[in-house]
Amino acid sequence: MQGKVWKFGDNIDTDIIIAARYLNTSDESILAKHIMEDAIYDFSSKISKGDFIVAGENFGCGSSREHAPLALKAAGINCVIAKSFARIFYRNSFNTGLLILEIANADEINEADEIKINLNDGMIENLTTKKTYEFKPIPEFMQKLLNCGGLIEYAKDLIK
Repeated sequence: MQGKVWKFGDNIDTDIIIAARYLNTSDESILAKHIMEDAIYDFSSKISKGDFIVAGENFGCGSSREHAPLALKAAGINCVIAKSFARIFYRNSFNTGLLILEIANADEINEADEIKINLNDGMIENLTTKKTYEFKPIPEFMQKLLNCGGLIEYAKDLIK
């Protein structure tokens, strides 16, 4: 995976990721059009499929809605990288098939940097600064969820 970084700070809550006014739908294409729009006007039109969000601590705090990771994934965000994630967002991300990675020094990655992730090696390479970062391993069960596209698809595979 390789793409451009969009940078956010600490405590980005689910209302910033997808505002509550859009929670009357679960249509992924509608949700995708409105991600992060209260933080960056018209954000969804600025990103490219495969881009990354890099943030500080406690990304995804706030309410427990699955709309937030679902909207990010639907918009084409490859992965969210942060120092830490709110517990419910962490779980909802894997349940919906959105890759998230924790690294202690996420603040060293800058807006518009080009990064590359190697899941097999557990490394993030910043192609702009030539620095590399190791991320916390993804538990095996969570990897299975991601590989299937989320919990529902994983469950469908089990009952086949």
